[in-house]
Amino acid sequence: MFEHTVKVFIQRHGLIEAGDRIVTAVSGGPDSLALLHFLHVNRKEWGAEVIAAHLDHMFRGEESYQELLFVKDFCEKRDIPFYSERIDVGKVMEDESGSLQESARNVRYGFLREVMEEAIADKLALGHHGDDQMETILMRMTRGSAGKGRAGIPYKREFHRGMIIRPFLTVTKKEIWDYCREHGLTPRIDPSNEKDLYTRNRFRRAVIPFLKEENPQVHHQFQQFSEEITEDEEFLEELTRVKLNKVWNNTEVFSVLNIEGFLAMAEPLQRRGINLILNYLYKLRPSSLSTIHIYDVLGILRGNSPNASLDLPGGLTVTRAYDTCYFHFGKLESGQAPYCYELKEHTPLTLPSGYQFILKDSSEVRGSSGGDCIYLHRGDTALPLSIRTRKTGDRLKIKGLNGTKKLKSLFIDEKVPRHLRDAWPVVTDAEDNILWVPGIKKSIYDLGEARENSLVLQFTSNHLLGGS
Repeated sequence: MFEHTVKVFIQRHGLIEAGDRIVTAVSGGPDSLALLHFLHVNRKEWGAEVIAAHLDHMFRGEESYQELLFVKDFCEKRDIPFYSERIDVGKVMEDESGSLQESARNVRYGFLREVMEEAIADKLALGHHGDDQMETILMRMTRGSAGKGRAGIPYKREFHRGMIIRPFLTVTKKEIWDYCREHGLTPRIDPSNEKDLYTRNRFRRAVIPFLKEENPQVHHQFQQFSEEITEDEEFLEELTRVKLNKVWNNTEVFSVLNIEGFLAMAEPLQRRGINLILNYLYKLRPSSLSTIHIYDVLGILRGNSPNASLDLPGGLTVTRAYDTCYFHFGKLESGQAPYCYELKEHTPLTLPSGYQFILKDSSEVRGSSGGDCIYLHRGDTALPLSIRTRKTGDRLKIKGLNGTKKLKSLFIDEKVPRHLRDAWPVVTDAEDNILWVPGIKKSIYDLGEARENSLVLQFTSNHLLGGS
């Protein structure tokens, strides 16, 4: 029954194919020892080669070294190719200032990558089983994981030069022990597995037995949940990416989200959209980040406050400024130093931000040149024009209004975020009269249309706010 169940699982998910060279990570415990034995005795059925790899973390001195010798002897008696190494993970942890579990994981996977390389292997088999799957899903849901993070352990995933496979996810710990007894296997036991120090062990000892009493086959339900939610999330994530790409833009300084466009997305896609943004921005996603934080971000986006800020784990800040939301590490700044560029006729001027200006004779423009331009009378305009950042006391003579208006007040009225104001381009003539604030307002110097002896100043940008 055990062998049939595992083989059906392997076949259904295409875990093993003819010609595979499979490195099996073997600690000497019941899960990995049973997996090595199972793959070895059935290797000819698949036309596969099986290799064993054991890493001694040197946590328990002579005891852990004896486990290495035990696995080595097990493999020699069965002519299984064997690779091993001893690494003082405790010292590695001190040198790298990491946690014990993190250091052990990094060292272990580094060793297994090296074995796969040396053995020219394309599969890495790990002994995770149905009980591990249940524990993982329960831990992640308790912690508040979102999206595919709730799915648990994948039955296969890309790794180094091939794939990690987990053939035992469809069987329980008890079934593995029964397999060991049936085949005369005498696995070694790691004492740390019996301690309640780790969260996983507390779930293992207190929660899993209760669930099995309610349903002895509950591990199959968890595995089905894991596979279904993975498939569902992959489909929904692809839909989200398509929508998100239209409203989200990432720069070297910050990430920008158009709130109106984002809120037009269906709510399930909004949740996944925030999760995708966070996954993209964090090089290493903080363990403390949870679903609660996603809803906190959504609260800012859906709220009535035009200005709001939220601090997330890992130094990431979410700042709402009117209709735009920014995701940034550190202080929110434009990243642009003050500038002033002279604009020559017929010579395109491209700012570091990517905005482009070009000044031409209006006779050279056929038809309408669009809204991002102004027309100037050649005789009444003091050339050359300049493109600069704002100065203290700047005032604009707004077209259609009497008097002038402070540029500072104009930015506030037009809801331009503070961090963008100091880098916003301002067009002036040779006498420093403000002719135009692109994307916001035009001055009384704009003719409104092409006329005899007039110039046209065209502006190109995909980033500035729309305006008159």
